[in-house]
Amino acid sequence: MKIRIATAVFVGLSAIGALYAGPRAQETAPASRSVWDGVYTEEQANRGQVVYARECSRCHAVDLSGVDEAPALSGGAFLANWDGLTVGDLSERVRISMPPNAKGKLSRQQIVDVLGHLLSVNGFPAGKSELDPKTEVLKLIRIEATKPKANTPSN
Repeated sequence: MKIRIATAVFVGLSAIGALYAGPRAQETAPASRSVWDGVYTEEQANRGQVVYARECSRCHAVDLSGVDEAPALSGGAFLANWDGLTVGDLSERVRISMPPNAKGKLSRQQIVDVLGHLLSVNGFPAGKSELDPKTEVLKLIRIEATKPKANTPSN
């Protein structure tokens, strides 16, 4: 009888622990990839360039340098603003606030295509897989202004 009670208590506490630890682990888990890992394709960046030219360049300039109050989407200031955040953060910013005169006009696929273009213009390498339009996937990709140094064995 004591073994059954101990087993029931153990199972119950384990279940509570799993429920408590699960969401917290997800909240604090760092992004597992970097924009330096080739997170978009050239084809995606090319599609994004077309959407950008049609929907974004009027305010942010053809070369992404920004116009008047619209910030630059390339270069040091842009990278400094987004360094340490995720592609998901940037995607959500675009989704809820762009274009300012027609918020929500762009589909999630159009947004990630435009982000592929932005990454390309900012010198991040293309890869073999496209950016996924799902925010939870994009939140796993860190924006790092400078390329991380490769781990080299010390002598």
